Amino acid sequence: MNNRRYEGHREIEPLWDNIEKYFVDVSSRCPYGLDQKAMYHQAVFGWLDDYTMERFLEKGYRRNGNSMYNMRCPNCSLCVPIRIRPERFVPNRNQKRVLKKNRDVVAGVAPLSMSRENLYLLEKFLCTRFPGSNSHAEGYYTGFFITSITRCFEIRYRVGEKLIGVAVVDGSMDWLNAVYFYFDPEESWRSPGVFNIQYLINFCANQKIAHLYLGYWIENLSEMDYKRHFRAHEILQGGSWKEVR
Repeated sequence: MNNRRYEGHREIEPLWDNIEKYFVDVSSRCPYGLDQKAMYHQAVFGWLDDYTMERFLEKGYRRNGNSMYNMRCPNCSLCVPIRIRPERFVPNRNQKRVLKKNRDVVAGVAPLSMSRENLYLLEKFLCTRFPGSNSHAEGYYTGFFITSITRCFEIRYRVGEKLIGVAVVDGSMDWLNAVYFYFDPEESWRSPGVFNIQYLINFCANQKIAHLYLGYWIENLSEMDYKRHFRAHEILQGGSWKEVR
């Protein structure tokens, strides 16, 4: 962290311990399909400045709409926060192959948008990934992506004129938070999830952004376990970040 950038915010440190009074525990089904009850520890906020948002991310919190949360599930601690320092990342052989497969992809930064094109692609993704569920594209944008507590934008991936993927991210000059990524299921052969993370790492490196937060890593869950292959990475254990090379 660039301490000079946040020098004027040190006065909020003594207030951090009092923030718990704003949080409640909400029970739900496990969002990752595990056969157990999940517990969201969450609170709704107004605008959070970059420093305060980073403090939440450093402590393992995630964003859902205008709320910040972490998982405090009874009898389960599989959700492990994971982040990357871009300057320490070294791609492995498979990740290099994925980059080659996606040489024709052009990425562009854009404002968060519920455009017809975006909604069509997200609906297609959700119908393939979660068939038979009640998940819908508009609900994801209005209830999950769109926020008034921090800066949020999209990175759109195209091949020619065709939109093949969209990364929804929160960001500042010091951190980037990967909120969600959806893609055209017909382009699965490209390993788009792997390509997206590599692009975000390179984006952070070019912008001299210190940390890329990837959300949760869950061991042996295919939808989440692939994140551990991006090394070096850091995981939050026992209240401190530990590097895994």
